[in-house]
Amino acid sequence: MISKSLLFSALTAVPMLAMAQVQPPNIIYIMCDDMGYGDLGCYGQQLIQTPNLDKMAATGMRFTQAYAGSPVSAPSRASFMTGQHSGHGHVRGNREYWRGTDKANAFGQNTDFTCIGQEPYDMDHVIIPEIFHQNGYRTGMFGKWAGGYYNLDHPNEYAADEHGNTDTSKSATTSSLSLPNKRGIDCYYGPICQFQAHTYYPNYLNRYDPERYGDTCVVVDTLKQNVQHAAVASGDPDYENREQYSSDLIHQYALDWIGRQSKDAPFLGIFTYTLPHAELWQPRDSILNHYNEAFAGEDSPFRGNYGSWYYANTNRHAQFAAMITRLDAQVGEIFAKLEEKGLADNTLVIFTSDNGPHEEGGADPDWFNRDGLLKGKKRSTYEGGIRVPFIAKGPGVPKGTTNPHQFAFYDLMATFCEYAGIDNYKQYNPKGEDDYFDGISFAPTLTGRNGQQQEHEYLYWEFHETDMMGLRWGDWKLVVQGGNCRLYDLATDIHEDNDLADKYPEVLAKMKAFIKKEHVDSPLFRVTLPE
Repeated sequence: MISKSLLFSALTAVPMLAMAQVQPPNIIYIMCDDMGYGDLGCYGQQLIQTPNLDKMAATGMRFTQAYAGSPVSAPSRASFMTGQHSGHGHVRGNREYWRGTDKANAFGQNTDFTCIGQEPYDMDHVIIPEIFHQNGYRTGMFGKWAGGYYNLDHPNEYAADEHGNTDTSKSATTSSLSLPNKRGIDCYYGPICQFQAHTYYPNYLNRYDPERYGDTCVVVDTLKQNVQHAAVASGDPDYENREQYSSDLIHQYALDWIGRQSKDAPFLGIFTYTLPHAELWQPRDSILNHYNEAFAGEDSPFRGNYGSWYYANTNRHAQFAAMITRLDAQVGEIFAKLEEKGLADNTLVIFTSDNGPHEEGGADPDWFNRDGLLKGKKRSTYEGGIRVPFIAKGPGVPKGTTNPHQFAFYDLMATFCEYAGIDNYKQYNPKGEDDYFDGISFAPTLTGRNGQQQEHEYLYWEFHETDMMGLRWGDWKLVVQGGNCRLYDLATDIHEDNDLADKYPEVLAKMKAFIKKEHVDSPLFRVTLPE
């Protein structure tokens, strides 16, 4: 439960907050999809317009050494949700449950999958919305779930194994236990499955909204105009006649949910927006037209990848830039809605990305990020795959500041709880395991109390698909791939070009020991430890 005395003392210690404030602060966490560190104007981008996020940075705090939980989507989101790094958490990759479940004419003439989603979160491990829900917060999530699977034919049937977790062997006949309706979410709208989010004009989205619709489980919200036309997987140009754009639908649902909130109860909004991930296809409006004109003569086509649900286009650079500007406009509308409701003064808003930039669907991050600041992209534990934009604005956050504090997504559970005055979240570690929570709150840094900030000795990542591991220890960075080690000094080599492993064997040995200490073997997601 919330300690009001602790909350009051913590908030009143920050001069920007009113002395009379006793209402716990609201939190909105916006995590976009596959945006790179250099894709915003306030992080040096020259070709894409992001006025709202630039203003957010100018009036809030911009972090320069913030890290995702993983270089790819599902495990990065899991790190945020669980407060665990990828060497301890259960979900360490994009393990899918839709393959081989095709159902003809599932939506009109359109084939779709009966089972959709990813490896479920461990039901024995608490996640952020459960903590906040149990502490009096209204909770909403809009966008990707990616923490369990949903069976369209069995939406409210579940099977548990002997440990009380989802019995994944029964995925053909049940949904997983780890769905929004079972994990502390009051209202949800978006794609349960991240593969379903590959297309922006899908057959349906998922919904759980007991307050408005009386939902008792996650349901299918069929997009009735879309299903009258061919699906992206067909490659049929009739797909272009679909009009229900999922990014807008998710965003409007999130705005509507903010509109339901009041000053009487605090709320936590987790907005896992799908922009700017592929596919590079969107409304042909003034935003897209602007970049078509701006990049005229410099753009290039993408032939399409219909098996991955990425539609073809003739203007991939314009499409990508427009997606980021469109996302920026959505962020501006979130701030406007908070102002309209009189909630802005007591709401912390955070904006970040789940991992580094992607090259899927025709995206070309090198074309936009010509400074070449960071090496690596999505799926890599080089800096470019894991260092992300991170901007915060809200009560107690010093305005117009840039901060170099080093942290990763697994610190956000501890940070949100301290910021909200939830002082006993570690009670959710039922057996006191050392690897249950890995995070350190950076609420002191967030509220301008840098002298009170506890630091990590090091930060850790691993990712099985590319067989990579990463560890940051001060300015030292160790990248391991296939058991082979490369050592860099980020203070002088942020692009990670000069391998110093042979020159500093004692540093290398120390960092290899840290990795072996942090990694716990997973039968589902295997990596090769350093030699």
